[in-house]
Amino acid sequence: MTLLKRKIRAFSKCRHEWFAHPALRWLAPYLDHPALWAFNRRKVAMGVAVGLYSGVMPGFTQKATALALTLLLRVNLPAAMVVSLYSNPFTVLPLYYLAYRYGRCLLGETGPATMTAPPSFFGLGPMAWLGRMLAWLAELGWPLLVGMPALGLTLGAAGYLATRVVWRWAVVSTWNNRKAKCESA
Repeated sequence: MTLLKRKIRAFSKCRHEWFAHPALRWLAPYLDHPALWAFNRRKVAMGVAVGLYSGVMPGFTQKATALALTLLLRVNLPAAMVVSLYSNPFTVLPLYYLAYRYGRCLLGETGPATMTAPPSFFGLGPMAWLGRMLAWLAELGWPLLVGMPALGLTLGAAGYLATRVVWRWAVVSTWNNRKAKCESA
């Protein structure tokens, strides 16, 4: 844990050099806030929750959602950005199906659930991709519209709790190891 902690602290100290660069200087007032780079259990756990929530959002809006929520809530920016990577071209369809089923469950819809097949996105530009994605999402309707944020909130809450529990376990085991080492010496 200490090696990871040292690497993260060294990485976060480099941010001042990044924001001193003329091309990135305009971002410094927004992204150089100490709370966005704090490495403590509350900020990292909330960063994980924000990343899990925003990972369910469609397409390129994941990073924008993660950045906006990170700036709004003042949580760990690297944790939110890295965790939102769980959603990728291989996991997006199972996530959307899970969100669709979750939305149907929340809306009280019964009967067999069939989801229309996603359109082909191969070789499309960003605007054409966005148009096809929005048309496909509109076909799926309310279950997906309700299920995506609900699934994001559920995953975010689970990620927050898991991060807090694992962090606490790591701290307690470090204390116990240190105490055992002092008693044996």
